[in-house]
Amino acid sequence: MTATLVTDDGVPIDAVHLPAPEGRDLEELPAPEPPSGHRDLAIVVAHGFTQSWQRPMVWSIVRRLNRAAGVVTFDFRGHGRSGGLSTLGDKEVNDVDVAVRYARGLGYGKVVTVGFSMGASVVLRQAALRRGVDAVVSVSGPGRWYYRGTEPMRRVHFAAEKRLGRAFTRHVLKTRISPEGWPVPDPVSPAEAAAMIAPTPLLIVHGDQDVYFPPEHGQQLYDAAREPKEFWLLPGFGHAERYTDDALTDRIAAWAATAAATQPAP
Repeated sequence: MTATLVTDDGVPIDAVHLPAPEGRDLEELPAPEPPSGHRDLAIVVAHGFTQSWQRPMVWSIVRRLNRAAGVVTFDFRGHGRSGGLSTLGDKEVNDVDVAVRYARGLGYGKVVTVGFSMGASVVLRQAALRRGVDAVVSVSGPGRWYYRGTEPMRRVHFAAEKRLGRAFTRHVLKTRISPEGWPVPDPVSPAEAAAMIAPTPLLIVHGDQDVYFPPEHGQQLYDAAREPKEFWLLPGFGHAERYTDDALTDRIAAWAATAAATQPAP
């Protein structure tokens, strides 16, 4: 079921809700019985920069998570069919927040956010600044803003800071970036946000082959966070959605269900 959500700052967000598994035909995704309590759990999925919930790699993760829980996913501002302009992780906290509130409004008692890359930085900031979630998962997220230490991130900076880069991103990657570029003054950094999330459970997932953010970024997030927290440094894993296979998705879903179950009812 698709919906248009409106953020606190007035941006329309294109979202979709996949109900919990009960009563659905899941033959195309054979799987063991979902864990108990799954019908009360929603997972909110926040995609990476230039992605969309309609992109095959994102949709595959969403459908797989939906075996274990209800799922709400959406396009960040400036992406897909959402309005507004991308602010590269700053005002996007409003986008995650409206999706979390939408999941609550649908009747889910437990809500877990799962973010990838840029989306990972945003779910950390939403949990720190807005609260309202029962657990948080950061996959391939940066530990700090303005990192330029890898060639892919230098390309992201070109896309954000140069008119030609923004034009290419708009016309080729279908992502509309604010001409203001990186936010000034600096928003709360992902590591600062990680330090503020407890007692909400936090899982950091990072690959030792990440070409955007080296493993030190995952370690920075983990070191900043307080218990309860976990860090999965995955051998051979690259970056974000592209490298998230069914096995990892199932492992994240199981962690989300277990972590959410430890939290008191809202």
